[in-house]
Amino acid sequence: MDSGMELAPKLRTLQQKVEYMVEKTFPSQKISGRVFAKLAKERGGSLSHSYFSNILAGKVTQPSEDILKALGLGFGVDWRFFKEESEVIDDVVAGLQFLAKRRTGEMSGLAGRGLDEDGLPPELLKFALSLLEDARGRRSTTDGATAHSEPEQ
Repeated sequence: MDSGMELAPKLRTLQQKVEYMVEKTFPSQKISGRVFAKLAKERGGSLSHSYFSNILAGKVTQPSEDILKALGLGFGVDWRFFKEESEVIDDVVAGLQFLAKRRTGEMSGLAGRGLDEDGLPPELLKFALSLLEDARGRRSTTDGATAHSEPEQ
């Protein structure tokens, strides 16, 4: 069964996530700890080259939130991707599946499941509403084209 979507790799450890991001962000390049630390610093993060090297070596498994944020800045991704119990990977896969179903017409509505007391995150709600507006706009444009196709007398 080929859904046309690449399955997300199983990235459980910080080391696996950082190795994956190095591969995807700097393809065919050997990125040094010094280069990455400089990049993270230029983007507002703080991470030493030796600490980055220790993460890649698997010696660091539970860094501070500031280190995770520096990794996110360096790679240009949401820092929560690097959290131990990351939900970001699942959110990205679910978002891609949502978009694929939307494009093929398989999606007919939205249902919130597994929401906490805060409900949908504002970004997701805004995105969902924009999709609905786009669909309404396309529908009204199609309806309008049909109404104006009658000959004038």
